[in-house]
Amino acid sequence: MAIHKIQINDFVSDDYELIAIHSSLEDYKLAYSLNVVLGIQLSKNLSYVEIAIPEGKSAFSNYIFDDKKNDIVWTLIENKATIINSNKQTSSLFEQIDITVFLLPEFKKADYLLKIENIDYGFESESIIEKIQEIKNVTTAYTIDITNLKSKNNLIF
Repeated sequence: MAIHKIQINDFVSDDYELIAIHSSLEDYKLAYSLNVVLGIQLSKNLSYVEIAIPEGKSAFSNYIFDDKKNDIVWTLIENKATIINSNKQTSSLFEQIDITVFLLPEFKKADYLLKIENIDYGFESESIIEKIQEIKNVTTAYTIDITNLKSKNNLIF
């Protein structure tokens, strides 16, 4: 009898596009600007994306829009979060250690990530990137190749 091993990658689908955004805007301002230029309706997701590391848990805020008409899910998520009051031992009782955690450590310079799920094979992200780059205080935006991404599991939420 043949034995078939099930891998975690069997359940993870790659039918999404990932766009890195470099911007000095606050998350709510960027979400509003994306709503205007892309014609979507991102709204604050009350549940945070959490990642546990040895020093403590980090929580990433995110905005989501479930476009039921086109069956596409848009998620804007911050790439960097700070753990305040970590579990790390300090020499002083009142000393506070802030640790910065990245959702995608390979792209530390990216401030935000725009995940577009349930896309078709012929999905064109170039026009979306051009619109994002028109937003004031957005330095740049580009697609991320997800095939060789080491921290791909952080994007499952």
